Amino acid sequence: MEIIKALLDFLLHLDRYLDIWVNEYGLLTYGILFLIVFVETGLIVMPLLPGDSLLFAAGALAARDTNELSVLVIIPLLIVAALMGDNLNYFVGKNFSSLIKSRERILFFKRDYLTKTEEYYAKYGGQTVIIARFVPIVRTVAPFVAGAGSMTYGRYIFFCIAGAVLWVTSISLLGYFFGNLEIVKKNFEIVVFGIIGLSVLPIVWGIIKEKFLSKAA
Repeated sequence: MEIIKALLDFLLHLDRYLDIWVNEYGLLTYGILFLIVFVETGLIVMPLLPGDSLLFAAGALAARDTNELSVLVIIPLLIVAALMGDNLNYFVGKNFSSLIKSRERILFFKRDYLTKTEEYYAKYGGQTVIIARFVPIVRTVAPFVAGAGSMTYGRYIFFCIAGAVLWVTSISLLGYFFGNLEIVKKNFEIVVFGIIGLSVLPIVWGIIKEKFLSKAA
């Protein structure tokens, strides 16, 4: 319970935590940001880290006149972190694919999940990898499933790079241009929930659409 409370506090007050890190660690803050993005995208057991809100908060901090962080460093650095995490996740999935397919469940993965995801990739193509990048939890699971499934690395890496560039750049720049507005700073918790809400919209829409289609059928 205490861990959940600590995680929620960290998620809702990222702006304050970033201030503390910069004051205490200076340029080492870049390393902390890199590590969080890498772990969220690279370790299948760590999907709850705050990727979207972290990028937004980092972009906002970089826009301040104090120049503690630079957005010109944040964007390429965290693109690399996301790509390294994705590649780790992809190859772990690839190496464990035969084990997953031979059992009903491993951790929270069911064999059925892999089959359904492969069908989804086949139906909608590599654009799914890009869309998944913007959805919390899904962006952690997607590279693993792509590796465990039938998507070749050559096809995967193209969409992986495109997704990483779009994700890091767009959300960091949103924070850079809008994160220091007084209304945003005073209501950062609401902004975080808003970012999460927008991120999960594709999932909600997909569930609603599937239910309506199944009823129609």
